[in-house]
Amino acid sequence: MGDEIDQRHFEADHFSQFRARLEEETYQLDSLFKYDQFSQRGDILGFELEVCIIDQEGHPSGINRQFLDQLNDPLVVPELAEFNVELNGSPVSLTGRVFSRLLDELSTTWHKCVQNADDLNVRLVTVGILPTINPGILNSDHMSDMVRYYALNDRVMALRDGEPLQIEIAGEEQLQMKHADVMLESAATSFQIHVQCKPERATRDFNAALVASAPMVALSANSPTLFGKFLWEETRIPLFEQSVQLGGRYLDRVSFGSGYVDESLSEVFQENQRDHVLLLPYVQSDPVMKFAHLRFQNGTIWRWNRPLIGFDYDGQPHVRIEHRVVPAGPTCMDCIANLAMFTGLLRAFSDATPPVAEQLTFEQTKENFYQAARHGLNATFHWPKDRQVNARELILNELIPAGRDALNTIPLPREEIDRFLDVIVARVESEQTGAQWQRCWIDAYGKDFAALTRRYADHQGTEKPVHEWPIS
Repeated sequence: MGDEIDQRHFEADHFSQFRARLEEETYQLDSLFKYDQFSQRGDILGFELEVCIIDQEGHPSGINRQFLDQLNDPLVVPELAEFNVELNGSPVSLTGRVFSRLLDELSTTWHKCVQNADDLNVRLVTVGILPTINPGILNSDHMSDMVRYYALNDRVMALRDGEPLQIEIAGEEQLQMKHADVMLESAATSFQIHVQCKPERATRDFNAALVASAPMVALSANSPTLFGKFLWEETRIPLFEQSVQLGGRYLDRVSFGSGYVDESLSEVFQENQRDHVLLLPYVQSDPVMKFAHLRFQNGTIWRWNRPLIGFDYDGQPHVRIEHRVVPAGPTCMDCIANLAMFTGLLRAFSDATPPVAEQLTFEQTKENFYQAARHGLNATFHWPKDRQVNARELILNELIPAGRDALNTIPLPREEIDRFLDVIVARVESEQTGAQWQRCWIDAYGKDFAALTRRYADHQGTEKPVHEWPIS
């Protein structure tokens, strides 16, 4: 879904042609999995960071087209709303000072963007949900000027027979509202982690990513409010899930998935083809083995852990896992520390004997995820050996040590591992996630969300990780 399209409206023959090509590509992809014909390269990391543009008062500023035109950087691209952009990272092998290399690139792009923002008299913020976002700006008048976004909105609302989206989130406070388009999705911004898998590890790694989702949400939560209400620690989770609901007749487009993978990731793409309605039947002329329609259909199904098909520099197809559960921010260092933690958990959970996904049911793993989104580090998780464990204690006492050990076996330099995982240790020990910092600031200064946003941006500008931010 990252590519622009040149067509907003679709006829019956577009659907039939797209469906036929999707079926053929899904069949061919299954053959690649069965006969192990994917690139043998793997253990390659990347990221996408979604960013909010705000004015000097702390409110959304819808100038992403002007911002992008002036910046002119291929690593920075539009997002759904005109007050969002996305920063992309180059693929990096899981060797040596891998996390430092990723941080260097992200920081370089970030500083370039900040300077560009200064020139335009705006600021940039990386936060799961912008505290000053309001329903009035979340409409098609503030949608980025890309055809695919308008087409997506058209189709979602058509499948709902024009019925508005119903948002219901029960947390510390209650939110109930109706909304007329998919722009609610743009209020939720993420730091998406990409891992290109070695083929023999892909199934275990995908299931491990599912298990890792709960602790990753708990330790990275950064979205405690929406429209002035305190809801979940990571309110971005229910918001995104409800912002593109098609209605009771259709499977959810945003979900934790339907189960672990048994034999291969082909099972997920078969489910995409078999069970999910076509949203955007954009017919393309690419050959079957480019999987254009399969990839496009997959791009309109936002699982919290999503398998992706891509291509190496020499054209060989590869498999990636896109881990979508982590919110944006609070700083570049926090983002890459989260990436390091996820990488360690992925390897630890995948290589355990038996793999951790075989020691928890899928329903337990799914319940852990939503408990983490609701309660953050105070969540209670199901864990192997029939345990019920506090998220904070589990992360500190078991998961961070397991992640360190796993990264050591790759092997990565000890100082590299410590540099980034020590950020996670300090954050969890202090219990100062981005969400908790926001809560404490409001407790101290009241519900002035514009002032909160400005102060958040000030602290972000120091580049100190969030556990070092004062409540001032």
